[in-house]
Amino acid sequence: MDEKIQLQRLERILEISRELTSTVSLEPLLHKIVQVAAKLTGGEEASILLLNRAGDLRFQAASGDPAGQLRDIPVPVDDSIAGAVLLSGESAIISDTLSEPRHYKVVGQRIGLETYSLLAVPLQIKDRRIGVLEVINKQGGGQFSQEDVETLTTLAAQAAVAIENARLVGDLRRAYEQLGELDKLKSDFIAIASHELRTPLSLILLYAAMIREQIGDAEGQQLDAVLRAAMRLRHIIETMLNLRYLETGQMELVLERFDLRAEVRDACEEYEAIAGSSGLVLAADLPGKEVNILADREKVRVVLDNLISNAVKFTPSGGQVQISLACQSDSVEIAVADTGIGIPLEELNYIFDRFYQVEDHMTRRHGGMGLGLSIVKGVVELHGGRVSVESVPDRGSRFMVLLPLSVSGEQAAMSAVGQQAVS
Repeated sequence: MDEKIQLQRLERILEISRELTSTVSLEPLLHKIVQVAAKLTGGEEASILLLNRAGDLRFQAASGDPAGQLRDIPVPVDDSIAGAVLLSGESAIISDTLSEPRHYKVVGQRIGLETYSLLAVPLQIKDRRIGVLEVINKQGGGQFSQEDVETLTTLAAQAAVAIENARLVGDLRRAYEQLGELDKLKSDFIAIASHELRTPLSLILLYAAMIREQIGDAEGQQLDAVLRAAMRLRHIIETMLNLRYLETGQMELVLERFDLRAEVRDACEEYEAIAGSSGLVLAADLPGKEVNILADREKVRVVLDNLISNAVKFTPSGGQVQISLACQSDSVEIAVADTGIGIPLEELNYIFDRFYQVEDHMTRRHGGMGLGLSIVKGVVELHGGRVSVESVPDRGSRFMVLLPLSVSGEQAAMSAVGQQAVS
């Protein structure tokens, strides 16, 4: 081959290589490969056959098959030229296919294309062969040369890598789409189940409270257990709904100015009885004056309830839980510290993930769905704040929430249109 022509071929292959690596959609990639293969080798047509799970070869692209008829024709590995190339890993030049017993004539008969000569090389990724690249009928009635073999082999090496990459990208895209569908199903289920449970649960709470007022103390203690169980179920339902609103970006901030110090005090008073019955000391270290903050009061209370509830739950009898407020120039820090069981260092990066629990779900001693801290993180970030944690196993944990004293107009607008969700 003329050195100038060979150089032009190599330059074209290098150029094509860059194009192939930039194409991640499989179909356009395959059609580009066959077009280039035919042009570089002077063949009338070119095709790509890939090995499928059934163990036979299937045409995935062919320059002379715009209708896609070849896709329906399986090519046996054991009784075809392409199969022999795939199994051996060696290229093949067939000068006269009419006298070649391995030539699979079914293909030409089905689509009405006569094959006189053929050049085939394997598509190989390291030691794994994934298919075959073929060129048929040298233009002008000539024969395929060794230079054509080298050209097509070089192109096939680049093409095999590009095909595998495109396949992986396609698999990832499909997996991502399936995850999205599953996530939507999960979110829809939570919404439907939560809304369907709220109505009967509200009736249970209403009638249980009415009956409690009409009966004596002995029977009332039993009914109190029913009320506590119903209240816990309501908390679970509200937790699931809050999570869904955060995930879908539907949680809106209803801003109002209020005294955060008073809100913390109220939350502490609500959990005092629970802490006392568990043998814990619940203390609050609050500023001497009001801490006015512009935020969503109900959602800030959700943050407080979850943090205090967790601290009480994971602190054994005789321990202490302390809530404190510390004002800064344009923000306020809420800290909830306990002397509980603590969190292993390797777990700290995961505790704000949805459904994550430090304890094994089969052996754990503490209840909960593993959603509270995820909701805390989402609500705090929705306000433009951040949450962090410090912990030492068997010595306790300290959760810090930093909230701006005033939510910016941009953050409020984003939450109102549902564009900001929990990360």
